[in-house]
Amino acid sequence: MLLWINGPFGGGKTQTAHEIRRRLPGSVICDPEHVGFGLHRMAPPALRGDFQDLPAWRQGVYEVLDLALTKHPGTVIAPMTLVEPAYFHETVGRLRDRGHDVRHFALLADRRTVLRRLRERSFGHALGFVAGKNTPLRRESFAEAKLDRCLERLNGPEFAEHVWTDRRTIAQVADHIAASAGLALAPNTDSVLRGRLRRTWTSLKHIRFD
Repeated sequence: MLLWINGPFGGGKTQTAHEIRRRLPGSVICDPEHVGFGLHRMAPPALRGDFQDLPAWRQGVYEVLDLALTKHPGTVIAPMTLVEPAYFHETVGRLRDRGHDVRHFALLADRRTVLRRLRERSFGHALGFVAGKNTPLRRESFAEAKLDRCLERLNGPEFAEHVWTDRRTIAQVADHIAASAGLALAPNTDSVLRGRLRRTWTSLKHIRFD
């Protein structure tokens, strides 16, 4: 089974994916963004636009996820913002056509909630700015610029199932997704402090400086 966790930038996709992986034995995260990072690194800086516009990204994501779903015995989790219907069909749609069990979830929240989360995330990314690396801060500006479009597109019926996260914790969002997909997560035994530390560590691991 593939759990594709969609949502706007700053919507909690990565944290939710890691929470599910932590509590679902045998599961693995296959992040489609890494295909895009590789394509960007191959291209001259002036040519690094939105990597989702590259057919190579859509084909690469499809092939890697098809391989993982065919060969890996456990659940595969893909956290990725994807709002273009044509690109959605080329990835999620093709995997379904291939016969894979794909469960898609769009994490949604009020615009103010997402902006607050983005700005909280930027506080940690500011460490890179102090070190002379301003790419993470540009990423947050990119995320804010795309927010309205993401929320509008993802509200469409083709991007169901919708999961509203304003009043849910990460653990509760993970529980909802698992229950909808018929998966049994291990109980969440984190204290409030331990959960916060775990999420902070996950955020720090996903800061990029290139």
